[in-house]
Amino acid sequence: MASSVSSAALVFSVKRCDPEFLRPAKTTPREVKQLSDIDDQEGLRFQVPVIMFYPGNPIMKGKDPVQVIREALSKALVYYYPFAGRLIEGENRKLMVDCTGEGVLFIEADADTTLDDLGDAIQPMCPCFEELLYDVPGSGEILGSPLILIQVTRLRCGGFVLALRLNHTMTDAPGLIQFLNAVSDMAKGLSAPSIPPIWQRELLNARNSPLITRMHYEYEEVNNTNKTLMAMDENNLVHRSFFFGPKEIRALRNQLPSSLGPCSTFEVLVACIWKCRTIAFAVDPDEVVRFSCLINIRGKRGFDLPPGYYGNAFVYPASITKAGMLCTYPLEYAIRLLKKAKAEMSKEYVKSVADLMVIKGRPSFTQPGNYIVSDVTRVGFGDVDFGWGKAVYGGVARALSIISFCMRFKNRKGEEGNVIPICLPPLVMERFEHEVKRMTNKVKPNRPITSML
Repeated sequence: MASSVSSAALVFSVKRCDPEFLRPAKTTPREVKQLSDIDDQEGLRFQVPVIMFYPGNPIMKGKDPVQVIREALSKALVYYYPFAGRLIEGENRKLMVDCTGEGVLFIEADADTTLDDLGDAIQPMCPCFEELLYDVPGSGEILGSPLILIQVTRLRCGGFVLALRLNHTMTDAPGLIQFLNAVSDMAKGLSAPSIPPIWQRELLNARNSPLITRMHYEYEEVNNTNKTLMAMDENNLVHRSFFFGPKEIRALRNQLPSSLGPCSTFEVLVACIWKCRTIAFAVDPDEVVRFSCLINIRGKRGFDLPPGYYGNAFVYPASITKAGMLCTYPLEYAIRLLKKAKAEMSKEYVKSVADLMVIKGRPSFTQPGNYIVSDVTRVGFGDVDFGWGKAVYGGVARALSIISFCMRFKNRKGEEGNVIPICLPPLVMERFEHEVKRMTNKVKPNRPITSML
């Protein structure tokens, strides 16, 4: 069955130095730079927590990871100097970076624990995250605050943890990894990043005469006056991660007919999660629910983003259906909906999203009845190497209320698989876990169904 890990507390202590502002190693341009209209949407005005765990390495004996990363980060900020600035708003709430050179927030720390002690707790929903990334009071605002907060914590075993919090309007996961790889380059003695950073946010701006040309269910206004459609109390949520190994993925694939054609592991997993989550909420069968899947446009045919572009470069077209159909039809139905939504992605679709932001005042994504999952399995969180080798785990540290992330993970048994963190109300989480176990224990494939879409 898909195994879950709850956020039970681990007991260890962390000694932290006072937070410091880490500035670029050299003088950088003092200017104001606009974000793109894909960056600048209400739904991205939040902080993303990331964590990476590194084992000790005898080759690096005598080297201090805190000092190495501190110096490399300062050098990398010379090239990525907008990260050392602060966000401001212009006319019509347009976001801009005031490149002040004030720096990012940096924290040095030591923990009296080891990677072995932490075990599988290093996966998302890491119960010790607050110890490994101190929430500096007043640092989490979107406007006027540091754009990155980083804590490097030495472990008793010789390893270390790098945890950070990032203002999502500035960049997405691939853009962050590009920046961290630049820090890695500096740590290894390079004089400049191996991939030069490219700003050029105007490439993803709205057209001079904006026009919404596509249907965007992901931004649809939903009347939820009774607050009954998958209602979530932010102060009463259970945080849990679900690990899907080869056995669970095989059990899900066995339920699919050959007529469906090739399906990615991500499609299979999120279809299962979406269906189980909807069942767990006991949504009225006639209510419309939706699922938004992030699609990165880097390297896609027809797009002109240069290598080195580090702004947000994704859209998330939504699948919609009545809850009753999603809950009662076989898994195939949900996958076909996902594939249909993903097929909507095109250059025109992206332009239509940018135009929508300008025309409709930069709305947030739909929240009632919606669920969003980002696939970061191929982004490369675990591949960033500051000299100690690759991370034993690297990825987003936790889910948000309606946003989850799919990441690669190897558990203590040595099983390679995918881990998906999720937040739900307590009773809903109980039903959700039951549904996931039920679906991943099925062995007989369902017969094809017709007239689903």
